Amino acid sequence: MRRHYTTNYILYLMASDIILTLVALYAAYITRLEAPFGVDLKPSDIHFPWVLYPVTIAIWGTIFVLINVYDSRKTLYVQDEIQRLVLAIGISALVLAGVLYMTARELPRLLFVYFVIIDTILLLVHRMALRLAFRYVGPRLRDTERVLIVGAGTLGREVARKIKGLEWTGLQLVGFMDDDVRKLNTEIEGVPVLGRVQDVVHAVRRHKVDEVIVALPLRSQGAMADVIRQLHFLPVRIRVVPDLMDLAIFNATIDDLEGIPLIGLRDPAIDGFDRLVKRALDVVLASLTLALIWPLMLLIAIAIKISSPDGPVIFKQQRTGENGRLFWMYKFRTMVPNADKELHKVLRTLPDGTVVYKSKDDPRVLPIGRILRRLSLDELPQLFNVLKGDMSLVGPRPELPEMLKYYEPWQWKRFSVPPGMTGWWQISGRADKPMHLHTEYDLYYIQHYSPLLDLHILWRTIGAVLKGKGAY
Repeated sequence: MRRHYTTNYILYLMASDIILTLVALYAAYITRLEAPFGVDLKPSDIHFPWVLYPVTIAIWGTIFVLINVYDSRKTLYVQDEIQRLVLAIGISALVLAGVLYMTARELPRLLFVYFVIIDTILLLVHRMALRLAFRYVGPRLRDTERVLIVGAGTLGREVARKIKGLEWTGLQLVGFMDDDVRKLNTEIEGVPVLGRVQDVVHAVRRHKVDEVIVALPLRSQGAMADVIRQLHFLPVRIRVVPDLMDLAIFNATIDDLEGIPLIGLRDPAIDGFDRLVKRALDVVLASLTLALIWPLMLLIAIAIKISSPDGPVIFKQQRTGENGRLFWMYKFRTMVPNADKELHKVLRTLPDGTVVYKSKDDPRVLPIGRILRRLSLDELPQLFNVLKGDMSLVGPRPELPEMLKYYEPWQWKRFSVPPGMTGWWQISGRADKPMHLHTEYDLYYIQHYSPLLDLHILWRTIGAVLKGKGAY
């Protein structure tokens, strides 16, 4: 629905990205000669083959297309465009570095660094300038996309708010159509309710509508089909918003099976390249951490065995992982043997009916266990779960299977990503609330996932552990 993402605009973006990248390459060459850094070089000292330009065009053009830099659905918001553009530049630079290593090692390394920095700055500044132009000048320079919403209920109002926030792209909401007599001749979200649903054809013609969005509840399927039939012969685009709140919550995907649309509600929330990056980060950091802290883990194991010789050092328990799959999670044992069989002794129900199974004065916890829990050292064996792929370093905490009966349907979204050793919830309060009562933290993490967010959470986890808030 991004109005200015026409074919011509995409071609312009592709051409301008290539041109600016070539400018950056030449500017890097000049900068290397003139900048007061590194060894003084003359033009004759720099091996700068002309073939470097077409090679750069091929690499940048291919990678940018593969990373979907020109897909309006993935770059509609500024943070998404910046993230995808920087990622594409980074991958392109790595590919070019590999090509240079194999063919032109004589090229100064500082020149390559200048090129990447200048290219990133030029492309980002160019994209931000375009956004400003579209936001403040664009709507006056082109025709707007006039949108009519059929249905002024909760779903329709939510669609209206989204459209109002995207007016700078050329979208203009002209009004609603709704059969509720209380809404007729009133304004909702700042636009009028123009009439009943059955009058949609008249409204489209009168207000010169370009696109109709049908946002009717499921109980109005008959009316929805009638609207589509009426509009079929008019030169107007029609979109249908399914009345399933879970589609927003579950970040649903739509695939095509020989012409049959399939809506996916249980697809991985983190997939493709993002999942590859997350897994690589997990394996590298978990391996490095284990290599550094194995002496500490050995001392903890000895201390547990001395304080409670009857039980095992490592406690394993079934937890619920991604998509509800059960797995065995490892921890240092901090309780008396068979403590999991006595869970019913500490379960308590709050006045509002909420079931809580953690408490600061849990009699099952060993003295050494309280220290380990306070410092979160009991969770170090979960690094092996991370290496196995059962868990991630960052994600929603894995839930006890017996607690799933207390979950509302919308809360199951937290199981759409691998569970983590730490997460947004832990750095925002840790165990002060049961997991099924902090689902909003997990949904925030899922909806805003990025490798940088993972690193941010890992960094803040250190402070949360040192404070020990909510750890018991």
